Amino acid sequence: MRSMTGCGRGQAECRGWQVTAELRTVNHRFLDLALRLPRNLGFLEGLIRGAVAAGVRRGHVEVSLNVVNTALGERQVICDLALAKAYADAARQLSEATGIAADLPMAQLMQLEGVTQVTEAALDEEAVAEACAAALTEALERLNEMRGSEGQRMREDLRIHLAAAEELRQTLLARAPRVVESYRERLQQRLANLPIEPVEPARLAQEVALLADRCAVDEELARLDSHFTQMRAWLADGQDGEIGKKMDFLIQEMNREANTIGSKAGDTEMTQAVVRLKSEIEKLREQVQNIE
Repeated sequence: MRSMTGCGRGQAECRGWQVTAELRTVNHRFLDLALRLPRNLGFLEGLIRGAVAAGVRRGHVEVSLNVVNTALGERQVICDLALAKAYADAARQLSEATGIAADLPMAQLMQLEGVTQVTEAALDEEAVAEACAAALTEALERLNEMRGSEGQRMREDLRIHLAAAEELRQTLLARAPRVVESYRERLQQRLANLPIEPVEPARLAQEVALLADRCAVDEELARLDSHFTQMRAWLADGQDGEIGKKMDFLIQEMNREANTIGSKAGDTEMTQAVVRLKSEIEKLREQVQNIE
């Protein structure tokens, strides 16, 4: 189990070309890849998309790439001597015209626009692509290590809330039969206090049976138990892969059963238990939203 949130960085070098890749991921329903590449690195887009898709199944992924030529011999500094002389002459003329001493150090002269220019060697696309693939592999490893570690913590938190939900289901299961019996007792008490002829037992039994049918939650509790069992199986150690969508759907089903039980709840105790159950299911849903 892996979280959809994380980051990873990788660096590799090939024939004097160094590539640094950084990946950042956040929640998203599908795999959504955002690339930020300069125009001269557009040829890497297919490679990057393939590598990321192989390592990340779901989430919004931001990829940033930095390419540097580390071979110093391949760089050259070109000076525009004519422009530099023009700057110096202009400074001298300005000094003569204003009476202010000319003070143009060489370092400042070199920083003036257009005086110097650094040229890079022609881009070696094959070397850059090779370094990019290696950097992405390392970045994906770091990313998935982080997402896996976070996923393990989420697994433990989900187990805690699932156990709480299962305990509340047991509370509802134990209370459900008492609802009908409590209704029968209250009905008998009310009828006994009314100035009317005693009600036939058969008629009383019929009224109680009708209520029992309306309040029956056995099927909902059984389906809820099935959903809990499936969730626990997915949370078992060794169960990994893209299970976030499956869990999300299962939790929707849990919530549907809880709502149905709540609508049928026949007394305060059951209603309170359903409220707590829905709270635990919501906590499960919040966590599952971040699972790949």
